[in-house]
Amino acid sequence: MAPKRLDAWLEDPFLGRLYHAIRVAGPIRSIALDLTDVCNLRCAGCYFFADGMDEKVPTANLDAFVAREAERGTNFVTVVGGEPSLALERLKVLYDAFRLSVATNGLRRIPRDGFEDLPIGVSVWGDEQTDRELRGSGRTDVFARALRNYAGDERAFWYYALTAGAAGHPHEVDGVVQRCIDNGNRVLFNFYGDVEDLGGEFDHRRGFGPAREAIERAIERHPESILMTSRLAEVVSTGRLFAERWGHAACASITPDHPANRNRVRNGRPFDRHFRAYNADLETTRRCCTAIDRDCDSCFDTWQHFSWVMMNPRAHFNSKHDFTAWLTTTWLFYFINRLVDVDEGARLLPEVHRRTRAPELAHTQPPENPPWTPNLTSSWTAPACSAPSR
Repeated sequence: MAPKRLDAWLEDPFLGRLYHAIRVAGPIRSIALDLTDVCNLRCAGCYFFADGMDEKVPTANLDAFVAREAERGTNFVTVVGGEPSLALERLKVLYDAFRLSVATNGLRRIPRDGFEDLPIGVSVWGDEQTDRELRGSGRTDVFARALRNYAGDERAFWYYALTAGAAGHPHEVDGVVQRCIDNGNRVLFNFYGDVEDLGGEFDHRRGFGPAREAIERAIERHPESILMTSRLAEVVSTGRLFAERWGHAACASITPDHPANRNRVRNGRPFDRHFRAYNADLETTRRCCTAIDRDCDSCFDTWQHFSWVMMNPRAHFNSKHDFTAWLTTTWLFYFINRLVDVDEGARLLPEVHRRTRAPELAHTQPPENPPWTPNLTSSWTAPACSAPSR
């Protein structure tokens, strides 16, 4: 009787279309890696520098690394830290071997030739003045240069980090989003965790209510261009997925064989068994994508929360609304990373927002023993996480 519930939900042509696209694209077996330990910016409160990730020196043979990961079954790589555009030859080796997603600060353009189908997440923190102060050390117009570099580039989307509280620049969102869309790009949001205790407007303990209100406005005005649903924004910014609370004990994007995760892999919560987060030496790994010793309470990374939702399908089986939240989140990750048909995805995006905004998704307690699971195959895994180069 239980499988009939899924069959009934998928009789909805729109949900069936999303589900079919995901199944055709197939499961993700992912890793994340730092391509280099150098960067051409020193952004305020950057997690990469705060956790000393720039202290690793690339020594491994990249071709050998690619061969090992291909043998292990890896088919998707998220490239982060320090600044991948400074290592284009190494990036090209990875691009030719795997499906990739890359995060960049935007100061240097990743060329189209040789990277024609590469999803590029371009960091932005606010308008030109804010970006200059927080990322350009008061001297470099980071946002303006990045806009020029990726004007009309369909590969690029903006990874817009929002700070907490009413003082955290939410008033800039409308203008920044419009600039990005006018530039020919879409927008995904991230939330700033104060990893260096800068305090004030950076303090995530203020809460992200004003930021979510700004995201809601952006979705309402630009449903064809916003790559985050209302529900996902709530999950990331509040750290709550039904009765589950965000933290190391729940995060699905961990390196399973890392000593720091010994207890985590035994606690019964889902995690990506294939995933590894590699340092820039391509040999050593760390606990997770964005941390060595970092307190997970300061982690609001959207990519890791994508994984959290995607790896918890059972928590979404109470109702069609909850299933819709899981399915649209999963499909959105595939769409952002160009794993499904991009032209069709662009047509579907406004309906994704309509389905996830009205009626409001149910926030019900998931069943303790769900009677069934979707047929995603035993090799289904969550995506590699990513964070803006900041």
